[in-house]
Amino acid sequence: MGVMLEARLKAGEIYGDFENNEYVYMPASEFGVEKPLCVYETQNGREDVTFEEALRLVRVRSLRPVIHPRLGKTSC
Repeated sequence: MGVMLEARLKAGEIYGDFENNEYVYMPASEFGVEKPLCVYETQNGREDVTFEEALRLVRVRSLRPVIHPRLGKTSC
């Protein structure tokens, strides 16, 4: 699952949890970058996280592919 999760996050998939209002995604400006940053978004704000931290957050918080309330659906 780790390789699939990594590939889907790099392809632009948005992971989240509607109940807790938290999302993890890689912005389009980071596609193709050697060490991309991702965004961890909660009701308290947004912060940049490393790609590795984004993968960890998706796993630990059991985030699933979602449609972001502001950004919409990805092309995955």
